[in-house]
Amino acid sequence: MKLLHIDSSILGDNSASRQLSREVVEAWKASNPSLEVVYRDLAADAIAHFSAATLVAAGTPEDMRDAAQAFEAKLSAETLEEFLAADAVVIGAPMYNFTVPTQLKAWIDRVAVAGKTFRYTEAGPEGLCGDKKVVLVSTAGGLHAGQPTGAGHEDFLKVFLGFIGVTDLEIVRAHGLAYGPEHRSQAIDAAQAQIANELFAAA
Repeated sequence: MKLLHIDSSILGDNSASRQLSREVVEAWKASNPSLEVVYRDLAADAIAHFSAATLVAAGTPEDMRDAAQAFEAKLSAETLEEFLAADAVVIGAPMYNFTVPTQLKAWIDRVAVAGKTFRYTEAGPEGLCGDKKVVLVSTAGGLHAGQPTGAGHEDFLKVFLGFIGVTDLEIVRAHGLAYGPEHRSQAIDAAQAQIANELFAAA
């Protein structure tokens, strides 16, 4: 079984999403010792944002691409293949200014590919990633789950994952982290308890 572990926080060791996503992966490995993990740190090794250059590279025959176009095409192909090869994905997704980190959005733009992760049919769009399990580690300084302020963060990620066909989705949530040390500790403890006691009960 292959697992893709994605981190997107810019806070390094101070990041709650990094701490919790790591604990999810460790718990998964404990329940499945043969698990093969591929790790991508979107902050340390940022993916270039989707741009006109990306489209031009994709539309240029391989033998006619210049060095910049070859790099763009290779980046898109490798990012997509890494996602397609994974049976499961763990995504660390902190909230920045009411949405996901720009680094995570850049990754999403590379894996949202018509004909690969979704397709359009006469009946409408159809997701092609229904065989993947995704654990979303959602962290935020405030309390946004179920509120309008969460539309561009957790809700956006659920819409995107649903669009590409993901139905097996678990959310590990630690919100209100900026509400003081006690609230932060309680939120982290609750997320850790979910990871330890619930997440892999049926794995």
